[in-house]
Amino acid sequence: MITIEHSRQYTLNLRATPDRIPQVRRIVAAHLRHWRLDTVIQPVSLGVCELLTNVHRHTAGDHMCVLQLRWARGQLTASVADNDPRLPRLRGPRPFAERGRGLAMVAHLSDSWGTHPTADGKVVWFTLTAQPQALRPLRSLPPEPSLAAAAALPARVPRFAGPARAFAQPVPSPCAGIA
Repeated sequence: MITIEHSRQYTLNLRATPDRIPQVRRIVAAHLRHWRLDTVIQPVSLGVCELLTNVHRHTAGDHMCVLQLRWARGQLTASVADNDPRLPRLRGPRPFAERGRGLAMVAHLSDSWGTHPTADGKVVWFTLTAQPQALRPLRSLPPEPSLAAAAALPARVPRFAGPARAFAQPVPSPCAGIA
């Protein structure tokens, strides 16, 4: 296991719109890859998308929010702050509902989650235990042969599978016989 003493943080101010959310998912994945937290890319990306979708669906106004990823001491925290003071509620199971399962999914994917009011809205967050993957050592490549050694190798001549006259035969047109 690798221990990195310093924390990492990424903050993005954005408008939570349907076309922007997939872009943010790719941005989150890229940052997690850069931090070598590949094992949590899927759950974190999905959780962030759910929180941003909630901002788009349930906040009034311009849908502006702030996404923050913070990794410290083996814990990754993803949070989304918006300007709507209404706190989300975790709903009971509704298996055939088309909406209303986002927070339940976040709760299932994460180690912990929560929400708290702020002076101008709220923050919804979740955490996951995440350790960076060890760097794999580079494999050495076999040495390239010298020019003299390459010249001494027998030349390989490609052989064709069929007779050369097969290429000289005319190919019938697919449009032949159509008037």
